[in-house]
Amino acid sequence: MSASSNSTQPVIRELQPALSFPPELLLKAQGPGLGLKAAIFDVDGVLTDGRIYIGAQGEDFKAFATLDGHGMKLLAQGGIVPIVITGRDSPAVRRRIADLGLPHAVYGAKNKLAAAQPLLDQLGLDWAQVAAIGDDWPDLPLMIRAGFACAPAQAHAEVKAVAHHVTAAAGGHGAAREFCDLLLMAAGQYARLLHGHLETLDGSGH
Repeated sequence: MSASSNSTQPVIRELQPALSFPPELLLKAQGPGLGLKAAIFDVDGVLTDGRIYIGAQGEDFKAFATLDGHGMKLLAQGGIVPIVITGRDSPAVRRRIADLGLPHAVYGAKNKLAAAQPLLDQLGLDWAQVAAIGDDWPDLPLMIRAGFACAPAQAHAEVKAVAHHVTAAAGGHGAAREFCDLLLMAAGQYARLLHGHLETLDGSGH
């Protein structure tokens, strides 16, 4: 008997999502209307821990979490458009956003509301269809208008006060991923995307 005839296909266990959120939070994260279609992300303090490293030549260095980046990609796959609006501009941030393949971003925005509105108009969305995550006062105009607002664990007290949800994770350490996971679960897309990854890993997907 040949060795190949003894080979067996791996047994793939049925996997249910391990992550869960309270039902009342999932209801809020669906938004007040027909569902959320876009999510706005701050950078410093959300996609990073808020610290800025400045080199001898004046260049910025920032640390990003891969968990957050993959979450933003999943968000797009789930039908929710990721939008990045940051008050600072640097090659590091532009490189990170480009690497993630995110087409909607505004850098060096002094007025985040003024920066966001043309993007929403372009996408044909109103504020009830938008979620936002921010950590400091410049994010407040977006958060008080958004259909769902979120703040990282270390956000300023005034930002936490207007947020529908404060993440267990801090900015730069998975807060954005928690935000993405919550939105995807509320939209009924989380389990589908998880199972799609399992199919890709075992070779039965594409």
